[in-house]
Amino acid sequence: MSGLEKALFNLKFTAKQLNRQAAKAGKDETAEKNKLKKAIQQNHSDIAKIYAQNAIRKQNEKLNLLRLASRIDAVSSRVQTAVTMRQVTGSMANVVRGMDSAMKAMDLEKISNVMDKFETQFEDLDVATGYYENATSQATAVGTPQDDVDKLMSQVADEAGVELQTEMRNAEAPVKVAAGPSEVEEEGLGERLRALRN
Repeated sequence: MSGLEKALFNLKFTAKQLNRQAAKAGKDETAEKNKLKKAIQQNHSDIAKIYAQNAIRKQNEKLNLLRLASRIDAVSSRVQTAVTMRQVTGSMANVVRGMDSAMKAMDLEKISNVMDKFETQFEDLDVATGYYENATSQATAVGTPQDDVDKLMSQVADEAGVELQTEMRNAEAPVKVAAGPSEVEEEGLGERLRALRN
């Protein structure tokens, strides 16, 4: 297995791990929303706010993990294209050698067979390149809107059929949890990605 193929394997493995972690964060988010609903039904506004904050934090964690997995998948697609190109280049070199020997013998049947093989491999290359370009263009992570705690609490209260207390409406909104990584975190993620490539 060459260096490119090892890198491809590591990238795919990392993307799979990130997707698993995102799924776990999604389950945790659902659990926190269920706790939130129960707390609202029992008129525990302070506890409900904590559960709402936890649910939003888990949602943001899930989105950040999915976004990172998507970026790694995009890099993986590019590496896959490089591996495919290298394989096709080797096949084309063999075809050219076959064409050289066929031209020397001037055997028209042999030339025709070699040209057909070349054309088939070239079509395979076009299909593979088109697929990977399409995968790369679709691999960008989708941005997500920010929900604040009051909106989430109101939505869950509506689902539970419970009116929010006046004190909850007038209470100060809790501090929003940042959705995206800071520049320092982004730089750290970039360094980790470079380390994964090596």
